[in-house]
Amino acid sequence: MVGIAREIAPSRFRESHGRYFEDFTVGDVYEHRPGRTISETDNTWFTLLTMNGHPLHFDAVYAAKSEFGRPVVNSCLTLSMVAGMSVADVSQKAIGNLGWTDIKLVAPVFVGDTIYAESRVLSKRESAKRPTQGIVMVETTGRKADGTVFMTYQRTVLVPKRGHAVDEIAGY
Repeated sequence: MVGIAREIAPSRFRESHGRYFEDFTVGDVYEHRPGRTISETDNTWFTLLTMNGHPLHFDAVYAAKSEFGRPVVNSCLTLSMVAGMSVADVSQKAIGNLGWTDIKLVAPVFVGDTIYAESRVLSKRESAKRPTQGIVMVETTGRKADGTVFMTYQRTVLVPKRGHAVDEIAGY
């Protein structure tokens, strides 16, 4: 997690997280930690919450007859977890996500798998319309603990330049 302690008054500090536009370098790779071991409860609750009625995610008898032989974790859950893991390094200070592209699900994830993520900076440029902000594109990869890649995607975020983040402006 990218964090610094900023002095907000004499001998008084406040923790601040995330990267400014200037902190991103094309080619850098951020390994996001901690990882997350996915439980049956995670998968069941997420599947029910999102109204995904596919029995492959929660019916062990049905899933046993599939090519996987057991329930598969809902891919929207793994996407959400991987994206969440990347926030501290990529978008903690972001103004917003500008887009997600090329989401690829290349291997199944099962209950009990521990997943990790990393993001590589693909590009960065100053915003043409917002002089205090820049646009950063990363490619994020989700891996199981055994090294198996199960997901990749690209994300573009609008990030403030140093001195222009909400936490600095609002004194947060």
